[in-house]
Amino acid sequence: MPPQTRLQLALIKAWQQRGLLAWLLAPVAVLHYAVYLCRGAAYALHLRRPTRLDVPVVVVGNLYLGGTGKTPLTVELGRALSARGWRPGIVSRGYRARDSAPRLVSASDAARQVGDEPLLIARATTAPLAIARRRIEAARLLRATHPECDVIIADDGLQHLPLGRDMEIALLNHRGLGNGWMLPAGPLREPRSRLDRVDAIVLNGDDGVVPEIAAAAPRYRMRTHLAPAFALHAPNLRIELPVLAAEQRAHGWRLTAAAGIGAPDRFFAMLRAAGLVIDELPLADHFDYRTNPFSGCPADRILITEKDAVKCGDNLSLANDARLWVVPLVTEVDPALIDAVVARISSRKNADGPSPA
Repeated sequence: MPPQTRLQLALIKAWQQRGLLAWLLAPVAVLHYAVYLCRGAAYALHLRRPTRLDVPVVVVGNLYLGGTGKTPLTVELGRALSARGWRPGIVSRGYRARDSAPRLVSASDAARQVGDEPLLIARATTAPLAIARRRIEAARLLRATHPECDVIIADDGLQHLPLGRDMEIALLNHRGLGNGWMLPAGPLREPRSRLDRVDAIVLNGDDGVVPEIAAAAPRYRMRTHLAPAFALHAPNLRIELPVLAAEQRAHGWRLTAAAGIGAPDRFFAMLRAAGLVIDELPLADHFDYRTNPFSGCPADRILITEKDAVKCGDNLSLANDARLWVVPLVTEVDPALIDAVVARISSRKNADGPSPA
């Protein structure tokens, strides 16, 4: 296991409780909280002002550092709004993208140029997508190049205050808020009281999986399940997971599951729930795959996520490895959340002009 992965997994474990490491890091967390308060005060006192666009903006984000399901929700929200007659555009930071300047993202881009999550979004939806370290710059580029867009979805934009927003959606998954402390003593980017100021909370998981959180915002459910796997080198080759499980039992195949995502344990649990016996290979979130983590791996099949797949395609030794099979994630969002989003952006749109039919 790469050192970066070991460090990430150790932190995630430590962040679930207020143990020795958390207490040792608590003074730094207090400084982080002080900076957070000063930044918030600058906006509250109008020393700094968010930039309001001429179209509604919906922000999708989280408090817990790492994967809670923001990208799948962004994709589904874009699809749902398109189905209801809107023309959404999407902005993202493009984490670890080589290009720092604002740019549009297409499905043919390389993950190392634009970032893995923006590329995944671009390949999963027809909505135009722009990235920039400052999301307001991405939004301006999107409006200039795609004036037909009448609503903008900001992926992972909850903490990006310079971009004005009409609605904030915060996600929680099975890890909840961890030990409830801010970075680096805990996993939180902002204090838990921030949830009282968002417009909606989305619980990513079945009832009983996501811990109960006391907050005033309305709550909605988001659920995910695994789709049939397909071969990375030949996407037309597909297999249902129960069939793969039967093939494993019949032939004695050894399966390895690898995931460079924020919550690899959930991916592994879902594979086991489908009847597969797997060896786990957790990788650091946003693992870049410039090196081959599977060299020397004795597996007959290696199962990876779509987020991993967009980067494996950039490495020829991985792109042509017939053992690699991609297991997509299917996301189901509570229709009531879509209703709430449409109601909010329609109120803004009606104030500015006619909304879509």
